[in-house]
Amino acid sequence: MYQKSIKKLLQQDRTLLGQGIIKEIDNKYILNTKYKIGKILVKKNVAQFIDKDMRKIFIELDKLNGAYNDDLVLIQMIFNPRHKTKAKVIKIIERSDAEILCFIKDSQTYSVKDNIKLTFNISLSSYKNGDILLIAKEKIVSVVGNISDTKIDEKISLYLYKQNFRSQEYITNINDEFKMRDRVDLTNLPFCTIDPASAKDHDDAIYFDSDLNILYVAIADVSAFIKEGSPQDLEARKRAFSIYLPNKVLPMIPFSLSADLCSLKPDIKRFAFVFKIKLDTKKLEVVKSEVFEATIKSQNKYSYEEIDDVIKDKTKGYEDILKLYSLTAQFRKKRLQNGFDFRTEELSLQLDENEELQSVVIETSSPSHKLVEECMLLANCEAAKKLKGLGIFRVHEEPKAKSIEKLIDDVNMLGLNAKLKDNVHKTIESIQSKAANVGLENEVDELIIQSQQQARYGSKSLGHFGLGFKDYSHFTSPIRRYADLVLHRILKTRKIPADIEVICEDISVKERDIASLVWDLEDRKYARWADKNLEKSFAAIIVDAQNGIAKLQEEMIGARVVCKNYAGQRLFSNVKVTLKSSDIITKNIIVNIQD
Repeated sequence: MYQKSIKKLLQQDRTLLGQGIIKEIDNKYILNTKYKIGKILVKKNVAQFIDKDMRKIFIELDKLNGAYNDDLVLIQMIFNPRHKTKAKVIKIIERSDAEILCFIKDSQTYSVKDNIKLTFNISLSSYKNGDILLIAKEKIVSVVGNISDTKIDEKISLYLYKQNFRSQEYITNINDEFKMRDRVDLTNLPFCTIDPASAKDHDDAIYFDSDLNILYVAIADVSAFIKEGSPQDLEARKRAFSIYLPNKVLPMIPFSLSADLCSLKPDIKRFAFVFKIKLDTKKLEVVKSEVFEATIKSQNKYSYEEIDDVIKDKTKGYEDILKLYSLTAQFRKKRLQNGFDFRTEELSLQLDENEELQSVVIETSSPSHKLVEECMLLANCEAAKKLKGLGIFRVHEEPKAKSIEKLIDDVNMLGLNAKLKDNVHKTIESIQSKAANVGLENEVDELIIQSQQQARYGSKSLGHFGLGFKDYSHFTSPIRRYADLVLHRILKTRKIPADIEVICEDISVKERDIASLVWDLEDRKYARWADKNLEKSFAAIIVDAQNGIAKLQEEMIGARVVCKNYAGQRLFSNVKVTLKSSDIITKNIIVNIQD
């Protein structure tokens, strides 16, 4: 393969022999030791060259000479006794087959993902600035559109994170034979759903028997409609999650299921997979639980706002819900002795019919949210316990020692005077307490979250540090998470898929990619808004003191901006900034800090 690559290189440029880059010895072609052949890897704004022996060499982005991911290239070594060995690309031997999303700027081609200049043997005379092209090898596969079109943002994000297949119509046939089986009839119980007012799919319903202290958590029985290994299942596994964009949902399963046949709509019989959980209201423990297939008929569809009013006013006629709220509040208090309550705010971007950003809404956790959350956590924990340590779990391991040390350094820069305690949990609790004393709860909680290891899916129970659970899994959302669908099947059949490790790794990777996709889209919406509001000033807060990055605190809250005249302001300093420029493709918003 190595000799083949050298011969191909010579076919392209025979002058390499005369230059001494390639030598012919004993009828074999040999590369000068200052040169190497291998492939390029670009990841998170860093480029590496990887040779045939899998050795890696750092390459600065401006030394790629038009090369990109997986291109076969010739590089020249740059030796520096004071620094790591670097290199620069001399020639692209062979282009990768992969499709690359590119944009045109001043008759040059750049990658959309990381703004790297690329070179192709393609005429660009018919294209204008801002045109977005999909290019493979040396051919234009398709013209996606122009960046001036606000509706192109979704296409860009889907292409970048390999989810563009979701743009196609999603239809599936329902397996009637698999869904028919004996079920427990619970249609006489007054289940209710509690969701956002705009919700179309209802994947969970609850009922609390306050006389017997039994909590019923009913979950949409998706596995009754999607048989393992079927085309519908393979498509759901490929998607792994529903994607929640600012203006729409790209579903994991078709809307005909998620918003209709699987949705626990009121006054309609629906299949559910139900946890029946007997609670000890004094010890605040689960006495016993069982899970079974059932038929339910939800009697009420509540919004979070309605239940918040019920809790606030102690409305008559809702005694079971009020008793459940009081009980779950006690369970929550006990849970937080081992877990954490991070004071984070969810931002919801509001778009108009043209997909332009109009406003940002801050969503906070209200009493009704906490009621539902504790019910779901109980079901998730009971599901995990029934797996006996092997199956599919939601894993969140304890932060590493280095991360905690950095966290202490960061918060001490804010004047908190934090110190290591007997264990990580006590250390974090102490930090939160000190932050509350000086009004920095939200800001410090963000730093604590950054210090955490990323939650993932695993086949073995390793606990959930953030929630404080020894065993934890995802049971309550099979409409939007493939992990829950897998768990339902395991609980029903007592059989673990042979490729469970692969499933866990695959959906963990997809979860991270989908989160990045949503952030990419949101950041581009922020950049579009900023481009139309240049020279306007807004309140902001420094969120990255090392790189001079701030977040807007008014108007379009959450927009990340780079401070051009950053002068070492302290982390979480409040500043006033003026928008100076915005690049919609790269999403870079540049501001000046006002004096």
